[in-house]
Amino acid sequence: QTLAPVSRIDPITMRQEQTMSQEQTVVQDQSVATAKAKAEDYRPSLTDVEAAAERIAGQVLHSPLVALNGLSDFCGCHLLAKLENLQRTSSFKERGALNKLMQLTQAQRSAGVIAMSAGNHAQGVAYHATRLGIAATIVMPEDTPFTKVARTKSFGAQVILHGETLTQATSFAREKAEADGLTFVHPFDDADVIAGQGTIALEMIDALDAPLDALIVPIGGGGLLSGMATAWRSKAPNTKIIGVQSAEFPSMKQVLAGEDVVTGSSSLAEGIAVKEPGQLTRQIIGDLVDDIIIVPDGLIEQAVYDLSQRAKIVAEGAGAAGLAAVLSDRTRFEGQRVGLVICGGNIDDRLYSNLLLRGMVKQQKIIQLRITLPDRPGALSAISTVIGDAGGNIVEVQHQRLFNAVSVKSTTIDIVTETRGPLHADEIVGTLQAQGFPVQQLYREKPAKTGD
Repeated sequence: QTLAPVSRIDPITMRQEQTMSQEQTVVQDQSVATAKAKAEDYRPSLTDVEAAAERIAGQVLHSPLVALNGLSDFCGCHLLAKLENLQRTSSFKERGALNKLMQLTQAQRSAGVIAMSAGNHAQGVAYHATRLGIAATIVMPEDTPFTKVARTKSFGAQVILHGETLTQATSFAREKAEADGLTFVHPFDDADVIAGQGTIALEMIDALDAPLDALIVPIGGGGLLSGMATAWRSKAPNTKIIGVQSAEFPSMKQVLAGEDVVTGSSSLAEGIAVKEPGQLTRQIIGDLVDDIIIVPDGLIEQAVYDLSQRAKIVAEGAGAAGLAAVLSDRTRFEGQRVGLVICGGNIDDRLYSNLLLRGMVKQQKIIQLRITLPDRPGALSAISTVIGDAGGNIVEVQHQRLFNAVSVKSTTIDIVTETRGPLHADEIVGTLQAQGFPVQQLYREKPAKTGD
């Protein structure tokens, strides 16, 4: 048993009619929106998060909180995961986007909104703006993958490709917002967006049967952690609140430490690959968060693989970052109740396929054998028979007659074979050697421990 529900999954029911008309909602929210507009550094409170929860109720999934039993046994702690990857757009981002959209004035709704994003925020804004009858324009960098562009368009938004970088796309989006009178919906540095993301914390706290010792939340621009920390610190102050960032983009930790921001060029956790964290979010995180853990992409890759194999959860890199933090220091969390947020599941199919295959290679469930043998008829058949009789499944064979250093009368064969794991791989290699075939297992790594 991999997933043990600790909260009931409330089926999403997108309300066709609101209990209030949009006009009534605008009247109620107008004073709040006006107050926030007076100060860009307006800092949301628990009251704002609770109001956001009421505002978006029934329009986003009340996602389940589940126990990760296998991974808990392995890590030596009790892991609970909030599955935001089950949202309509497969990401938590729609919570903040919806909370922002619900508070627009009628004039702002009529004019439309604009956002800059190459990923989850774009889809959240597009989906809920279309639902609410608000025209949405999404600006994306010119090299944004076609699948992301197509998915955003499918939610009803107009997509404009502009600029080579996110910075250039953002500048263009702000200029267009000013010129066309559109409301700019920031992906993280906005009080309404932050409050919307904080609703995740309220749901988690309500679902818990005992307090958490630690809550681990991914950080990109900081909107998710800012919102959750705002609610959690008020409702459960004894929980350690910890952020996690990729080693390629440790920008929030660097900013809070007063260091120059130095980042890489790419990360598996692209959803948190942010070079410039928010101004508001850095203030909130600096005040409310206990620590930020930095994890390498290799551990994030392992976490994505382990969630797939041991919990049957599809997570993007950012969504697996919390588990990667636990894997990076299991002693620190030993015996504790630890909450994670699987914040998204939008991962490219090809990338995900390669990641799973690489995981199988590391676990020696796929091995590559190099065998030198006489270049004569029947030699390959003999090897195939030995591997087959030993229970291996050959999936690829490549001859090397020219590019090797063996005798011209010999050939080198690379064979890729499926196995049941390390012990079975050793059995196949031993059987081949016993039959007189000189064999070398390539790319052999010590198998990473998992939650078996």
